[in-house]
Amino acid sequence: MAFLFQKFQEAVKVLAKSPTFKRDGRHLQFEADMNRLFLYTSYNRLGKNADEADADEIIDMASKASLAEQQKQVQENIHEQISNFCTHMDDILLPDSKTGSDRPDKSSGRNTAPRRSGLGLAVGGTAISDHNGASVVVTKPLKRFELSQKLKDLTGYTLEVKPSQIQHEDAGQGLYLDGEADVGAVIAIYPGVTYSPAYYRYIPGYPRVDLQNPYLITRYDGTVINAQPWGSGGENREMWYGSSIPEPKLNAEGGETGSDRVWKLLNKPLDGAKFGSKGEVLERRNPLAFAHFANHPAKDMAPNVMVCPYDFPLTQKNMRAYIPNISFGNGDEVKMKKLGSFWFKAWKSSSSATDVPILKTLVLVATRELSNEEILLNYRLSNLKRRPSWYTPVDEEEDRRRWS
Repeated sequence: MAFLFQKFQEAVKVLAKSPTFKRDGRHLQFEADMNRLFLYTSYNRLGKNADEADADEIIDMASKASLAEQQKQVQENIHEQISNFCTHMDDILLPDSKTGSDRPDKSSGRNTAPRRSGLGLAVGGTAISDHNGASVVVTKPLKRFELSQKLKDLTGYTLEVKPSQIQHEDAGQGLYLDGEADVGAVIAIYPGVTYSPAYYRYIPGYPRVDLQNPYLITRYDGTVINAQPWGSGGENREMWYGSSIPEPKLNAEGGETGSDRVWKLLNKPLDGAKFGSKGEVLERRNPLAFAHFANHPAKDMAPNVMVCPYDFPLTQKNMRAYIPNISFGNGDEVKMKKLGSFWFKAWKSSSSATDVPILKTLVLVATRELSNEEILLNYRLSNLKRRPSWYTPVDEEEDRRRWS
């Protein structure tokens, strides 16, 4: 493992010195990130029995594969992990999921193809209906903590949210790994409502969307995920619309400043009632849906995870309950091809040459082996704006390229 780290770190440093960075830094930073994710997740997929020859082969592939090829491989690597996670969740939550007893009658008229996880069962005989008439599959009545511990027994780790060890007043709650995870493992999923660039003006509080909301994150392609309505999850599998968003406060002191008055004049978010989100049956007890609690490392600390875009294929309806996101606008623009200032091909399923509808999400991937520690993520805040006093850049050049 140390051998792999050393070699890929050297490769990334060589790339970072390329004159091309100065011409199109944002694009090249994306390539560098994808290159790292390719190495991390591919090595993770090999498992603990990988040897030096395997590492050499992965590095050779990384040096020759195109950006599109690396993106596709990263998506497949992440999807494999998410699929395994969904299978574990089914094994824990669904009654006799391995034997098939207590499951809906397969003659109910729906697609009877083999399924690996539980949302497909939501239209069957064991389902109950919520107040809107939507079907929600009956699961074992486990508390979120119980579910989390059972997941740890199967995977080796789960997550906890508790006071951060970072010493500044804004740190608040932090995200902790309970257990052990290998490099390249999917540690957490960033939950919430996703907004494509076409729907920015529907984000609550627009244009100062981050005024009272620290739980926003942006992908390279401009997709914004708002985790504020997800909060700390829940204790049930339920129909979720992502609408529980508190009204932003202009001034913590209670008074209205001149700046606040200007903001109120400019703040004209569009009414999202006609678009909104159709809602999805989601597992609100999801033990990995806490990426939004990861803190930025303090001075003399280093991040141990990095963000990875994950395009969940909506054709995988059997896994849908465990993906803690919904699209604003009912997913009308999930096939957008624009990636910031450049274009790329959306991920295609391995079994089809045509685009599949996707839900754009983010996951956190371990950049080293982790063991019972706080999860730290490089926020890469833009150096074009005033940054909080607590923010210590991990790499100013990366920040500059990310927002160039």
